[in-house]
Amino acid sequence: MTALLLTTAVAAPLISLVALAAAAWLHRRVGESLVTAVVVGTFGVSCAAVAVLGARLATGTPGGGPDIGRWWPVGSDPLPLVADGASAPFALTVGTLVLLVALFSRRYLHRDPGYLRFHLLLTGFGLGALVVALAGSLALAVVGWEIAGTTSVLLIGYFSERRGPVESALHVFTVYRVADLGLLTAVVYWHHVTPDGPRSVTDATVLGAALLWAAMGKGALLPWCGWLPRAMEGPTPSSAICYGAVSVSLAPYLLLRSSPAWAESAAVGWAIVAVGAATAVHATVVGRAQTDVKSALAYASLTQIALVTCEVGLGWHRLALAHLIGHAILRGAQLLRAPSRLHDHQVHERALGRPAPPARNRAHRLLPARTQLWAYRYALHRGDLDARWERLLDHAGAGLRSLDRLDERWRRLLVSRPAGLARPVRGAGR
Repeated sequence: MTALLLTTAVAAPLISLVALAAAAWLHRRVGESLVTAVVVGTFGVSCAAVAVLGARLATGTPGGGPDIGRWWPVGSDPLPLVADGASAPFALTVGTLVLLVALFSRRYLHRDPGYLRFHLLLTGFGLGALVVALAGSLALAVVGWEIAGTTSVLLIGYFSERRGPVESALHVFTVYRVADLGLLTAVVYWHHVTPDGPRSVTDATVLGAALLWAAMGKGALLPWCGWLPRAMEGPTPSSAICYGAVSVSLAPYLLLRSSPAWAESAAVGWAIVAVGAATAVHATVVGRAQTDVKSALAYASLTQIALVTCEVGLGWHRLALAHLIGHAILRGAQLLRAPSRLHDHQVHERALGRPAPPARNRAHRLLPARTQLWAYRYALHRGDLDARWERLLDHAGAGLRSLDRLDERWRRLLVSRPAGLARPVRGAGR
């Protein structure tokens, strides 16, 4: 029964994804009502399956795996899925949020030319996130991780007729590719070096460092905080589900579920705490200088994700899971309400009969004047993280171009000197 429910939770969005992709590939005109019904029905089925699994766990019925904190047993199961105290509630949260976003998009994207494309990408993202949530092996988690990452990047560039969203999507895609090297390293190390689990502190340190590297990119932790406001270039529903609620939550969830792999290494735990604490401070300072609602919510979301990361590093797993789920629900709702924020502000001012007073937060006045000025400049420029990342990419591109020119020269040299033939003497035969 458990295996059937787990398979249903993942197979339902997969079937819908294939059906929507076939309709888009064949250029079939599908009505908006039918598209919405397919997506809502799909994730309704997934949520129902996961809810039944959660009820079975709550009543003491054996689930598909052990209790919270254990992950990735090495076995022969071709589709290792697990339902336990961590995966079931997180998967239920993911499915419910995707379902609500699909309902919200019914009016938000009404008569939009990309209505089918948006819901296709939304279904793919939900599938990837559910696979990560329910994965019972690291290899399967990588599959869901890549599906969720690719579809979220495509959602950022949804408005492809404008230059800004496309550039932002490419920026996020670059960060994801660099960060995902850590996850691939963890997969190789896990299956080829420590197939039965970490054997020493060194193994735990290597695995933990690789997984932390991957989580830093996906969760927009330092030094890769700069891409999170860029991700808000996509439609509001995708911003809510991806970068306010689910996508950034996959990073601390990855560290939470992999904690047995790095728990023996104190260095990894303190490194996770340090990265999370530094990111929380950075996001808090920068968020105070944002002038638009979505950017302010993005940095507020980053602050909470960083705090959850600290909780994971300290070993407070149950608190981290509850914090993660509560934040995902709250932030998703706030981002969905963001388009109405200006209207709400105008209604509030009309009710007052005068302009609304500005928010008063005088905590910064505790700092010296010079420090206040420095902090304001730092927040206004968002720490110059984007500029530094672009300079790094420019240097990397220059290095790769140099290697390409060197390879081309070497190729020409080999072509001009076939094996067994002497180099022709310049001026011979004159």
